[in-house]
Amino acid sequence: MDSVAHSESGLPIHPLYDGWALTGFDADAKLGAPGKFPFTRGVYPSMYTGRPWTMRQYAGFGTAKESNERYHELVGAGTGGLSVAFDLPTQMGYDSDEAIARGEVGKVGVAIDSIEDMRTLFQGLPLDKVSTSMTINAPASTLLLLYQLVAAEQGVAGDQLTGTIQNDVLKEYIARGTYIFPPKQSLRLISDIFAYCHKELPRWNTISISGYHMAEAGATPAQEIAFTLANAKEYVRAAIAAGLDVDDFAPRLSFFFVARTTLLEEIAKFRAARRIWARIMRDEFKARNPKSQMLRFHTQTAGVQLTAQQPEVNLVRVALQGLGAVLGGTQSLHTNSYDEAIALPTQKAARLALRTQQVIAYETDVAKTVDPFAGSYVMESLTDDLEAAALELIQAVEDRGGAVAAIEQGFQKSEIERSAYRIALEIDNQERTVVGVNKYALDEEEPYEPLRVDPQIELDQCERLAALRSERDNDAVERALDTLRTAARGSDNVLPPMREALRQRATVGEVSHALRDVWGVHVPHDTF
Repeated sequence: MDSVAHSESGLPIHPLYDGWALTGFDADAKLGAPGKFPFTRGVYPSMYTGRPWTMRQYAGFGTAKESNERYHELVGAGTGGLSVAFDLPTQMGYDSDEAIARGEVGKVGVAIDSIEDMRTLFQGLPLDKVSTSMTINAPASTLLLLYQLVAAEQGVAGDQLTGTIQNDVLKEYIARGTYIFPPKQSLRLISDIFAYCHKELPRWNTISISGYHMAEAGATPAQEIAFTLANAKEYVRAAIAAGLDVDDFAPRLSFFFVARTTLLEEIAKFRAARRIWARIMRDEFKARNPKSQMLRFHTQTAGVQLTAQQPEVNLVRVALQGLGAVLGGTQSLHTNSYDEAIALPTQKAARLALRTQQVIAYETDVAKTVDPFAGSYVMESLTDDLEAAALELIQAVEDRGGAVAAIEQGFQKSEIERSAYRIALEIDNQERTVVGVNKYALDEEEPYEPLRVDPQIELDQCERLAALRSERDNDAVERALDTLRTAARGSDNVLPPMREALRQRATVGEVSHALRDVWGVHVPHDTF
C-alpha cells in the first residue's frame, strides 16, 4: 500500500480501498434502512426523493425594517425558511442604548430590543407558512416569546408555528462566548423552554445543539460531533432531572453542523453522528419513540474556510461544501455568500448563495436517490473510523463528569485550541494549501465594495427605545419583571411571566437584567 494521507481529524485516508476495508462489516447493524434505526442512511425513508431539504438562508442586519426587506427578497427568490442573525447586544441580552452596546448595534445581525422591533422584523411574512430559525442562545426564551406574541397578533396560533431556536448555551462556554448566566441556571432555563414548548409550541424545535461554532473555532470533524453530542447528553439529563419524560421533548431536539470542503470526511461525519446519537438515545436514555432517536440537523457551509483574497473563489468552496451537506443527509442548509469574509453579504451575493443550493437540488442527480455513498468501501470505512474517534472523545468528557464539568476544567476548549493551532501552522508552513492565500495568490487583488452598516442605525434604535419607555405603562412593566424575578428564585417555569413582561413592552435587556439580578452571570475560570 502506498503512503497514507490523513483526514482533518487525523484519521488515515488510504490511496485505495477495497474489500479489506470492510472485513466483518455488518450492513444490517451498521446501516439499516433509511428512516430506520440506527439512521445511518438518513432520518427519513425517502429523503430528498420526495422533496428537497429546506433552503434556509441566514440573514439579518441593521434595523428590523432592513432585515424584513431582505426576508421578503429571499422568500420571493424561493427560500423555504428564514434564519435570523441577531446583533451582538441582542445576543448578550443588552438593549441598544446601553453603554456596553455602543458601536455594535446592527453590525453582525439585526437589533431586536422589544416587541415593536420583532413586529417590524416579520411584518407581511406568513408565519403560519414560513419556518423560522433564530440563532440566539442565552436570551433564546425572550426572542422566542416575542415571536410567539407577534404571531398571535397576526392570528397565528402557537401550534401552527414551526422553526428552531439555537438555545445551545454550552457551546458558548466552549467556543463562542455569548453566555450570560452560570451553567446551572442556563440549563434550568433550557429545561423550562422544553416544557413550555411541549405545551404551547408543539411543532417548534426547542434547541439546535451546535457543533458549527466549535468547528469554526478549530475543532476537527471528530471533535465537532463528539463535543456536540456530549453537550446534547447534558441537556437530556437536565430535562429528565426537571421531571420531563424523554419522549416528550427529545423529538424536538435538533442539531447544527458545519460543512467543510473535505467532502468525503464530511459525509462520513454526518452518517457517524446519526448512528451514535440513535444508540445514545435508545440505549442510554431508553427513548422508545423513533423520533427521539433521530439526529435531525441544519448545516451551514464553513465560514472559516472563506477567504478575503480572491473572494469569488469562495463560490466554488461553498458549492462543494453544500454538496457535502446534501450527500450527508442534512435537513436544512444555509450556503454562505462569497463575500462574507469581507463584510455582510450584498444582495447579489446572498442571491447567488441561494442559487447554489437550487443548482444542487434541481440540476444535479444527487437528490434522486437516498444515501448514494452507502456501501462504498471508503465511505463506510471513514464512517466507522469517525464513529470510533468520536466515541473515544465522548467518553473522555464523561470521564471528567460530563459536559459541564469538562467545560469547567477547560477540556473541550483546550482540545479545540490545539487543533486550531495545528491547522494554522500547516497553512503557514504551506503543508496545507489554501488557494489564493498561500498558493496561487495574485499580486494585486481586484477592488471590492463591501456592504457597510450605517452608524445612524444605532442612534435611531436608541431613539425608538426612548419613545417606547415614555409611551408604555412603566409601572405594569416593573410589576411584570418582579413576577419574573420571583419565578426565577423559585422553581416555577419562568417563560409565562417572561411572556407577560414582554407583552407589557419590557425590553430584551430589561428581561435579561431581571434574571441577572437573581441568577448572576457566568465568570469563566482562568483555565479557559
